[in-house]
Amino acid sequence: MFSNIKTTSFQYDIQPTFPVQGRLSNSYAELVDHLLEHDIRHIDGFIGVNWTILIQRIQQEFANRGLPVQFIAMESAFLPESVIQQKVSPYLGGNDPLFGKKATLTLSEYFDIAKMEVLQKTFREAMEDEYIFFYGVGAALLNGADKVMYIDLPKNVLIQHMRSGRAWNLACSPNANQKEIYKRYYFVDWEILNRHKRAIMPRVAIMADQQSPDDLPWITGPDLRATLNLMSENYFRVRPTFEPGVWGGQWMKQHLTGIDQSAKNYAWSFEMIVPENGILLENNGLVLEISFDQLMFQEYFNVLGKAQARFDVEFPIRFNFLDTFDGGNLSIQCHPSPDYAKTEFGENFTQDESYYIVDTKDNAQVYLGFQADIDADDFRDALEQSFHSGKPIAIDKYVQKFKAQKHQLYLIPHGTVHSSGKDNLVLEISATPYNYTFKMYDWLRPDLDGKPRPLNIDRAFANLNFSRKGRVVRDSLLSRPQHYDLDERSKKIHLPTHEDHFYDVLRYEFTQGVRIETQDQCHIMMLVEGEAIELITAGGMKKIFHYAETFAVPAAAGFYSLRNLGKGTAKVIQAFVKDSKC
Repeated sequence: MFSNIKTTSFQYDIQPTFPVQGRLSNSYAELVDHLLEHDIRHIDGFIGVNWTILIQRIQQEFANRGLPVQFIAMESAFLPESVIQQKVSPYLGGNDPLFGKKATLTLSEYFDIAKMEVLQKTFREAMEDEYIFFYGVGAALLNGADKVMYIDLPKNVLIQHMRSGRAWNLACSPNANQKEIYKRYYFVDWEILNRHKRAIMPRVAIMADQQSPDDLPWITGPDLRATLNLMSENYFRVRPTFEPGVWGGQWMKQHLTGIDQSAKNYAWSFEMIVPENGILLENNGLVLEISFDQLMFQEYFNVLGKAQARFDVEFPIRFNFLDTFDGGNLSIQCHPSPDYAKTEFGENFTQDESYYIVDTKDNAQVYLGFQADIDADDFRDALEQSFHSGKPIAIDKYVQKFKAQKHQLYLIPHGTVHSSGKDNLVLEISATPYNYTFKMYDWLRPDLDGKPRPLNIDRAFANLNFSRKGRVVRDSLLSRPQHYDLDERSKKIHLPTHEDHFYDVLRYEFTQGVRIETQDQCHIMMLVEGEAIELITAGGMKKIFHYAETFAVPAAAGFYSLRNLGKGTAKVIQAFVKDSKC
């Protein structure tokens, strides 16, 4: 529909918001009034918070009132950095530049017990009219029943701060190696702090967002919980984020309104990637962003329904774009088996993927599965020789190519060799894990920093499924659509996934509208053809979504309607967790 239109922009909201139930404030004066009124003395938060600015502003409000105040930093009770390093070292993967194993540590293990006892004694012995605040990561660990103020940063914002030299790892000295910082974020810091955040969420009386040094939008705990509850019964859309890459393309730059045009390209748009995305809450022009995991910590059952028993608070499905329009091929790659992902990385499920082609040029291709005469040893020898000699491989000798067909779903269960060729806009529908791409061949390209991109040949060959070759690939990895008429103006197309995929995919096509039941599963959706649709939930909420925007309807919504707002046929892709019998 759009592949020949090079300059047309489509309405696309890069700052989607959800209405607050209650109110937001951006006033430090009101904040201090609330702290005093509710006797909140613990100010906890995520890594990356600028505590200096925050405490200075609160301290000024106390000075304005003529009230003495004392602030005690939690970092004063941290164990020595060398001791913490010993604790986290087993999870950092040694010299592996990319992979570690998810930490099972708790935040309390970062603190010196004797020093914590001193802080608790200081709090207990404070005079009744003496205002003492404990602030910093872990403040809620003191006096575990007390109310807490929490300063949040979504992880994609933290990464931005890290790249600009304003954030590093928990209880660590500054580090110039951003890849090392990110690896420790993913495998250690985020695991520890997410567990801590989940544990203290019921105690949070104030939630604040400190992305900007000049503003601190905040919401009370009751209003936050009411907002998340409403969201969990109606709909949500996260704030998408965009990343350049060595193979990145121009489709998103040319077509999505509001996107930053200064980047050379965009390889990814993370439309719904729970470990990093945030959710924007809005009230009277004020916007506060919280990390997506807060919705899951509070409303995991409403969101996931019958799938919650399997996934707990982990959101299972990911949507993201891969843009290779006028870019390059992705690396030749595969993903780990479930057992390998669990044993090696501590993941509860693996990175089973599929490629849905949203737009493509005439000669674009998808690499998928092995040639019928594949010999594993020959393939490995060719990869190793290319790596050491710097000479290219005739990859077609080993890996099959298929013409990229718009609206076709290509199935990539774990262990499958695959890649997207150039000139595709791929909607990657996948299990949530996203870090475990084992590159075998990357066309001899350097990374954006000019350094060689690391390959993972050993890990790949520990996971490759060499039975996915020849005719088997066409028969089992190209989804075969099954059409069902709903009425004269609408139909449902089932795009069956592989038996290894725990999720299934449908597409609804309609000129006017459709009514859909959740059947106690969360539905993740995107308008992949058409101009706009209106979502109408059973709870009476309405929201318009435009072409290429991702949104979700939680299991607890029960049912909802989609109304076509464009002139042609609307096509909506939908993914959800299979019932256990599937």
